[in-house]
Amino acid sequence: MDAILLQILNGLDKGSAYALIALGLTLIFGTLGVVNFAHGALFMIGAFCAVTVQRVLSLSFETVDESQKDFLGNPLKVKTPYVESWLGPDVGGTIIDWSVPLAILFAIPIMITVGYVMERGLIKHFYKRPHADQILVTFGLAIVLQEVVKYFYGANPIQTPAPEALNGVVNLGAIIGMDIVYPVWRVVYFFFAVVIIGGIFSFLQFTTFGMVVRAGMADRETVGLLGINIDRRFTIMFGIAAAVAGLAGVMYTPINSPNYHMGMDFLVLSFVVVVVGGMGSLPGAVLAGFLLGVLESFASMNEIKSLIPGIDQIIIYVVAIIILLTRPRGLMGRKGVMED
Repeated sequence: MDAILLQILNGLDKGSAYALIALGLTLIFGTLGVVNFAHGALFMIGAFCAVTVQRVLSLSFETVDESQKDFLGNPLKVKTPYVESWLGPDVGGTIIDWSVPLAILFAIPIMITVGYVMERGLIKHFYKRPHADQILVTFGLAIVLQEVVKYFYGANPIQTPAPEALNGVVNLGAIIGMDIVYPVWRVVYFFFAVVIIGGIFSFLQFTTFGMVVRAGMADRETVGLLGINIDRRFTIMFGIAAAVAGLAGVMYTPINSPNYHMGMDFLVLSFVVVVVGGMGSLPGAVLAGFLLGVLESFASMNEIKSLIPGIDQIIIYVVAIIILLTRPRGLMGRKGVMED
């Protein structure tokens, strides 16, 4: 039972990342009708926002410390971060330690701006073009962004640790009398994903802006005839979707060290999640994200892999094939989406 619950936790952890990225993908497709293959690159840019904040906060200068000597008896040169010099070692050290959560404040405006520029500068010209054209141009954009990040940050993964207070483990099974030890930051990531997903659904469900967007997703022409600038609202939703992907990347950095190809690693899986959930269905994207995350986690168990070697590498695609054969629109897909 302990092993089963642990795999469920692992699945919810993976599913959180899948659901967040798939949610952003579905927001873009549901509002603009664009198949955005550059969405994984937005996840990567968010991760490198966290890397940038950590590097900026860690900028330091050298001083000679007479109290410390090397093996030859010479005074040692000590690096002191500027933040600690300005605010003191306690406050400055705490700010550096919490650089990943603080990167959220930096990433939100950056990602909204990137999303706005991407939509206004490139994607708006492909609204009425075939989906194949949209895939080609956004995939090309993803490669360009990937190479830009590789040029400035290098090809090697960059370690971005979680705050020390959240870097340990917690016994989640103590409440029910079991011994289930799990990393604290992964638990934080899951609850962070739940908050973001809940916030997006609440925004769309309970605000006037969100109601207009949902109406535009259902019947864009009628909403436009009412004198509402639905295109502007859809552009804002593109920025919000970019911010969701970026925040998912920021918080994922302590789990998986950022590298220039991490966006591509998640992109294909996220599109499978979207298709399984149903193209254009926000609840379907979230449900499929967590479902496939849990299934992938169970498939990675040694007992399962010993029975079916390599199943952990293909389980998501096998499930996708089964679901699409039985439900061609996905779990919660809408009639008419991509059926013309």
